[in-house]
Amino acid sequence: METSDALDLEPGIFKSGSAKDIAQSLKRSSLASRRRRGTPFQSAMSMLNFYLNRAGRNLPKTRRRVLERAKGKLREAFGRAR
Repeated sequence: METSDALDLEPGIFKSGSAKDIAQSLKRSSLASRRRRGTPFQSAMSMLNFYLNRAGRNLPKTRRRVLERAKGKLREAFGRAR
């Protein structure tokens, strides 16, 4: 952890029921982090994708939908249109 370039996330953020809350938390974490290699947007999206990929098939469809919506909200939060 001391040498990792991973973001310091708020505890339990991926358990939040709101895509908007997840996106806002990831944005706050990526902007505040001094331990990232890419842009804040890249770091936040990477962390969200990492969580989705690691959860894999064990993730219920409702949670997956919320997390996929969080990707769109994250793009909006950083002003990146798709």
